Amino acid sequence: MASLIFYEKAVALDRNRHQTLKIQTKADHFLFSRKTNSVFIAGSEFAEASHDYPIVFVGQENGPFTAVALVGLSNDDNLMVGAEGVWEAGAYIPAFIRRYPFVLAGAEQAETLTVCLDEAYAGLGEKEGESFFNPDGTETTYLKNVIEFLRLFHAEMHRTNAFASKLAELGLLSSKVITVEFEGQKRNLEGLWLVDEQKLRALDDAQTLDLVRSGYMGLIYAHFLSLSNVVRLARREDDRRKAEVARALSAKATESGTNVVH
Repeated sequence: MASLIFYEKAVALDRNRHQTLKIQTKADHFLFSRKTNSVFIAGSEFAEASHDYPIVFVGQENGPFTAVALVGLSNDDNLMVGAEGVWEAGAYIPAFIRRYPFVLAGAEQAETLTVCLDEAYAGLGEKEGESFFNPDGTETTYLKNVIEFLRLFHAEMHRTNAFASKLAELGLLSSKVITVEFEGQKRNLEGLWLVDEQKLRALDDAQTLDLVRSGYMGLIYAHFLSLSNVVRLARREDDRRKAEVARALSAKATESGTNVVH
């Protein structure tokens, strides 16, 4: 999953090019995220996100790992966003989603990153919304807050990657196939890595203490607790499927009734 999966026309934010540009959040804002079933998640979000999403790890053996939150069970299907582009009420919205249409871009280890904007976002214009720059070319308070949010998220993801790397170093991550069976429907989720509880319990005291003192143990248990949300996603998917069938039948019935009248 690439970090720029949602961006159609990401360009560097420029005080000359975007001097008069404004942004307002559209009612269907989250439509951009409908075609993904997972998003990167920072460790600082685990506690809140674990109430709504399964948190798992992705990567390759002997390679880098990171954490993601599953927002769907099928490819290209975000179960948290409906056709109207609204995120499920009451559910936590990951920072990876909230940062759109902004993003920091640059080499992974670069000291300076560039603030970019997706110019394809429908909420951009010059008449209404929040401005990026003041008339004198300085950054508005709105833009300063956006940049601070992007920097914090970038830093948190670095810490999360370090956490995932520590799990891999200790041999705690195991590749698993999660089998989901709900209402007669069965599917396998592959390419996911989970913390192996037996291997965790087998660590020596010094290793366990290190995980506790680093704050990693809390993240591990948030990961464990979050896995029960796989069933919740399956139930949500089943509800969506039934609603779509009901709408199709209703539309067909309406069409048939219209035909009879005419």
